Amino acid sequence: MDIEHLSFSSAPQKVAPFSHAVRAGEYLFITGQMPTLKNDSTELVDGGIEAQTHQVMKNLLEVLDAAGSSLEKVIFARVYLVNFGDFDKMNSVYASYFAEDKLPARTCIGVTGLAVGASVEIDFIAAC
Repeated sequence: MDIEHLSFSSAPQKVAPFSHAVRAGEYLFITGQMPTLKNDSTELVDGGIEAQTHQVMKNLLEVLDAAGSSLEKVIFARVYLVNFGDFDKMNSVYASYFAEDKLPARTCIGVTGLAVGASVEIDFIAAC
């Protein structure tokens, strides 16, 4: 199986040493995205969990697009959430990005902290 490590200048700046995505066979593994501004990996988007979730999804869309994939091809999502009191608000924003009958499989994990002080991080596995 061919494995290709992908980094894109058009995608959000990275907050750590990783590839934006890795293509392995027919699958695309998208690194978890943070709610940071596209051109400044140290600056969180203003606002609460809703604004942060929107920014994470926008950043994921940038990586999917650069890799030649799309939300319609997302198979699995992992959500990392610092405060489970934000679960319903995050879910509302997250769900708005997908067709109601085409939701990917998903796990939501409670964590004690995320990079750059974020409240939410999401990663994807998608088809190429």
